[in-house]
Amino acid sequence: MRLIRVFPRRTKATPTDELAYVGPPDLFAEADEVHVSVAFTWDIPAAERLAKQWARVAPVKVGGPAYDTRGEAFTPGLYLKPGYTITSRGCPNHCWFCSVWRRDGDVRELPIQDGWNVLDDNLLACSPAHIDAVFEMLTRQPRKPEFTGGLEAARLRFHRAQQLRELRAKQLFFAYDTPDDLEPLREAGRMLLAAGFTRKSHALRCYVLCGYPRDTLGAAERRMYEAINAGFTPMAMVWRNRAGTKLPEWQVFQRKWARPAAIYARESNAAHRRIQAEPARFPLFEERP
Repeated sequence: MRLIRVFPRRTKATPTDELAYVGPPDLFAEADEVHVSVAFTWDIPAAERLAKQWARVAPVKVGGPAYDTRGEAFTPGLYLKPGYTITSRGCPNHCWFCSVWRRDGDVRELPIQDGWNVLDDNLLACSPAHIDAVFEMLTRQPRKPEFTGGLEAARLRFHRAQQLRELRAKQLFFAYDTPDDLEPLREAGRMLLAAGFTRKSHALRCYVLCGYPRDTLGAAERRMYEAINAGFTPMAMVWRNRAGTKLPEWQVFQRKWARPAAIYARESNAAHRRIQAEPARFPLFEERP
């Protein structure tokens, strides 16, 4: 079956083969079936317009995480560029801002497919045997492994930190989303640095949730520096509602905290000193309603 996959927007993970399209069909599009894959809820209107445009080419199905479609077995290269892999779905945590546990339930282990960029929702919640098998798979890959799906700091153990170092992982992303995440993040940083990772490499990364209701720029900036102090290079992840609303001031903040070069620039260091000198003015979290 000739299957065309259509995406509302291009990202680093979007496939680039001849049957992967971003946008409407061209004059040469031929298929037996078309799948419109939607990752973000704010892309749903565009996806539904695309579905109508592609209906003249072949029968269309629309789905993906934005529609709370339950994830099934992972097929390399189908909806993600080759090199990306998913070896498990779901998460045992019930975070207020996350749709993973609502969509996919508790963690489910999948057959392990080759790839070097692991996008599992919570790999460290899997069984020890599954994690070992994933790490073994990563030793066979042509590129250094990356864990951009994120690893849960509270589940990291020192022998896993040592294994990650032995894999020479290029990037390890953790998360600082709620007050309860801070101490586990600090402990994870201690373990990873003891295992041989360095701060200067910027291999240790941390998604920091910000911009949600009642969050403030000052509180978010202090959380960024808490992540730095724990040994991680932070990346601002601005919360959005289903419509994708993001205030202009948070867009500026996100750009400032997206690149290591900008984060460690002189202006950021000056802000760090100000926050360290007056911590009471910059609470880590405002109470959510």
